Amino acid sequence: MRTRILVADDHRLLREAISTRLGRETDMQVVGEAEDGRVAVRLARELSPDVVIMEVAMPNLNGVEATRQIIREQPATRIIAFSAGLDRRSVQEMLAAGAAGCLPKTCSFEELLLAVRNVVSNHTYLSPQVCKMVIEGYVGWSTGRTKSAYSELTGREREVLQLIAEGKSTKMIAKELCLSAKTIEWHRGRIMRKLGIESIAGLVRYAMAEGLTSAALAPVEAL
Repeated sequence: MRTRILVADDHRLLREAISTRLGRETDMQVVGEAEDGRVAVRLARELSPDVVIMEVAMPNLNGVEATRQIIREQPATRIIAFSAGLDRRSVQEMLAAGAAGCLPKTCSFEELLLAVRNVVSNHTYLSPQVCKMVIEGYVGWSTGRTKSAYSELTGREREVLQLIAEGKSTKMIAKELCLSAKTIEWHRGRIMRKLGIESIAGLVRYAMAEGLTSAALAPVEAL
């Protein structure tokens, strides 16, 4: 039986290239591609892949939150964080969300194959670079230096924060998440209180610093 794989990456060319290469493996089958985290969650629900290769920094819903949602709904699905922007924080967040593997996009295709085959066998795969980050993160955690206010936000608040940082208006966010505008305003207020931030611009700067959204994105509408 071939391993069923979903590739989630907001760069179409890379996504298609990975899918093509994986499709040449006799023991693997790419069953879908997702351009953002929200589509990844939906396709994972519809296609039930064995493995999701997940970019961490994606629009609408980032890889960390997408991983949390997929694992909550389908705990047997194995997720590999595969990103050009991996740092200690993103590695920690992905592993805490339930990722079974983590490697940078600078890896070889052979290493990606190795990661897929390892996680399918119920092992964890971390590249040497990521292992170093995990060890450093553990040392920081054990001395109480890595705690972030971001960890105090709920999953919904993190979704709202990312969409705010991507320039979505309250009305747009409400439509995206199927909630009322008043509910979005309530979440925004809680986010600001928890983070100690008093402006939308401050929220955007915070989201960029946490790697929740691209620095190229900025608010386009007043909330």
